[in-house]
Amino acid sequence: MKKGYYVYILKILGNRNLTYVGYTKDLHKRIKLHNSSKGAKFTRGRKWKLIYKEYYLRKSEAISREYYIKNNRTVRKKIINNIT
Repeated sequence: MKKGYYVYILKILGNRNLTYVGYTKDLHKRIKLHNSSKGAKFTRGRKWKLIYKEYYLRKSEAISREYYIKNNRTVRKKIINNIT
């Protein structure tokens, strides 16, 4: 397993166009937590699927990128539109 950090985007399963941006060291474990209602408060009670991820060696880079994507709707929409 790589020893870095992931910035990821989750999309809610179903009809709504709801997304969540986060960062983590263990992507598989983190998504499992989100889907078992033990993740971030915003994600509780919903089922999510991973739609995007980026890898960074440094935690500070991952945190900066997460903040940038979370707070810039245009960038988030651009990333999501390039995937689908």
